[in-house]
Amino acid sequence: MKPSIKTLLFSSLLAVASAVSASAAGFDEPVGLQLYSLRADFTKNVPAALEKVRSFGIKHVELAGTYNLSPEKFKSMLDENGLKPISGHFPFARYKTDPEGIAKDAKALGLEYAGCAWIDHTGEFNEAATRNAIEVFNKAGEVLAKHGIKFFYHCHGFEFRPHGDGTFMDLLMKECNPKFVRFQMDVFWVVHPGQDPVKWLEKYPGRWELMHVKDMKKGVIGNFSGGTDVKNDVTLGTGQMNWHAILKAAKKSGVKHYFIEDESPTAAEQIPQSMKYLKTVTW
Repeated sequence: MKPSIKTLLFSSLLAVASAVSASAAGFDEPVGLQLYSLRADFTKNVPAALEKVRSFGIKHVELAGTYNLSPEKFKSMLDENGLKPISGHFPFARYKTDPEGIAKDAKALGLEYAGCAWIDHTGEFNEAATRNAIEVFNKAGEVLAKHGIKFFYHCHGFEFRPHGDGTFMDLLMKECNPKFVRFQMDVFWVVHPGQDPVKWLEKYPGRWELMHVKDMKKGVIGNFSGGTDVKNDVTLGTGQMNWHAILKAAKKSGVKHYFIEDESPTAAEQIPQSMKYLKTVTW
């Protein structure tokens, strides 16, 4: 029995709707803020800084200290402003000597993740520093896991220095126990040393659970130092990064949490613009 004209028309409309939906796919994940972006504000007046974060429409945050407040007090202030802390950064030296203390603070702050954003080292980052970090991260990650906290390492550029047939970042990925160590991709610190974020997301799917969305001023040429002028942080969509390709790859790779981090002196003006831009990213 041949399908009726009405059936054929309905099928055609469904096909068109499906095509439109597919073409309109894009970035629709919740975006948080790394509070370090407003460090100058927090140093002066914590309540006012939290109100500013709330005014951006931000709901999720990542911490970088509690500004001389107890974890319990800071968590209470976050709650009062409707801000949910997802993750926090703690110093490498403390992971080495006091992972239990970090776990205690992370639980008091209500964190799901506790991470490290810098591996202490002198001179050029090398294999010895990498292997030391692997040992620290595996042990700390296991301790935190016993308390229900997920540990992660946040790349900072220097780990992409060549090593063997890859980089020190590859060595970290291969020898950090995936059961206890996750990773946070800071897009800026992947591009700065000349790497492609999309390729790293594809190379290690499922390992990058968090991401810092941060754009780099056009014309800036990076290196392996892990440092740059903070003015090189620009509004998302105005710099060098191909956010359409990066965010599409991030979603496919399994990134679970995204945070804007803007270290520039004009971060307070740029953050709302960056949030607005993210809503336009499609693929």
